[in-house]
Amino acid sequence: MTIEADITTARASTLRKRIWGWFFFDWASQPYNTLLITFIFAPYVKELMGDGTAAQSAWGFGIGAAGVVIAILAPVLGALADTGGNRLRWIWLFSGLYVLGSAMLWFAAPGDFNLIATLFFFAIGMIGMEFATIFTNAMLPDLGPKEEIGRISGNGWAFGYVGGLMTLVIMLVLFAESATTGKTFVGLSPLFGLDAEAREGTRFVGPLTAIWYAVFMIPFFVYVRDPRARPAPKGAVATALRDLKATLKRLPQSPSLFAYLGSSMFYRDALNGMYAFGGIYAAGVLGWSVVDVGIFGILAIIAGALFAWLGGMADARFGPKPVITACILILTGVAVAIVLISRDSVLGIAVAPGSKLPDIAFYVVGAMIGAAGGVIQSASRTMMVRQADPLRMTEAFGLYALAGKATSFMAPTLIGIATYASGSQQVGVSPLIGLFAVGLILLLWVKPDGDRAV
Repeated sequence: MTIEADITTARASTLRKRIWGWFFFDWASQPYNTLLITFIFAPYVKELMGDGTAAQSAWGFGIGAAGVVIAILAPVLGALADTGGNRLRWIWLFSGLYVLGSAMLWFAAPGDFNLIATLFFFAIGMIGMEFATIFTNAMLPDLGPKEEIGRISGNGWAFGYVGGLMTLVIMLVLFAESATTGKTFVGLSPLFGLDAEAREGTRFVGPLTAIWYAVFMIPFFVYVRDPRARPAPKGAVATALRDLKATLKRLPQSPSLFAYLGSSMFYRDALNGMYAFGGIYAAGVLGWSVVDVGIFGILAIIAGALFAWLGGMADARFGPKPVITACILILTGVAVAIVLISRDSVLGIAVAPGSKLPDIAFYVVGAMIGAAGGVIQSASRTMMVRQADPLRMTEAFGLYALAGKATSFMAPTLIGIATYASGSQQVGVSPLIGLFAVGLILLLWVKPDGDRAV
């Protein structure tokens, strides 16, 4: 009996380490979203280009191009991983792309700014992050029973938000300098003697993101093991492609899964559009500096971490579908509000010149995006676990990535086109409203426990 108890204790300890190791992927990778996509690097690009409308258009087309690559390759990679091979090896490979792409953003220097090269390396890092996420998400069902998956997913997402918050605070306090004063948020010169005139403090956001990821992926690779790892059989690529083709043909026979992939395709694309353009929108429409956007980011991330944790408990109690529905409704309202916030008016009501009301309103909007965004992303991967075939989980998350990226070029590209055509950043983000609405409608056909419940 003592031996059995010891074995049970050892297994529980090993599982706890695996769960915490898995959490560290979210912790390590979140700064790409926090620092590069939204709060530091995007508004810095706007400063370099000078024109908010031109920067928003370029940012949209660049992220859209990366989304096309991800959409094409994600399901193939997922099918290949399920056919044979170790998912950890794929994570190693794409971690290398993450580190390379983010580190190279150091070279986005004023006076020698190459937009094409900058967007290229940004896309390389983004592709690495997204592909690594496919394989780590696919490990979620192995971390606990069905009733615990929502809580584990929510805790992991909250942990990741805290990591993003810490890196944002580090950047604002020690590195990111104001373009006018050359000082950080607390009045310091950039650390390590970095040249404020050359914007080296702000440009350090790329190397910091790379270093943070490399250091904090160590617990992941030490503690996480792939229980389904096996040698890749001969002809694995051809087998994977055949299996993927068969899965795609069968999708209409799984109406709940089919509807969920379609729903998440639109609402996640809209949410990613909010993340990608929140910082550059605030910089262009409200005239915020990199430091201003960073403070906005702190509020959004704190809200995101808190509500991702609370959302995980709600997910465990009520299931992911009602949680996702509530978040879509909130985010749709937020999208409408964003269009109606400018220096001159808030929600259609004119404000006096110099009024702080537009800034306060956008801070509130940011907190709501962080809160609802963290919850919906955590609940979405829990929902995917419920919808997917347990034996083809990595392929399912490849399709999930496809759903997230098949139209991922759509939101940035629509925003780029709408911004360019209208000459207005406010009108430019209006396509997000329609994307959220389509996602909500398609969610009506999704069964809480998938087609297996029938």
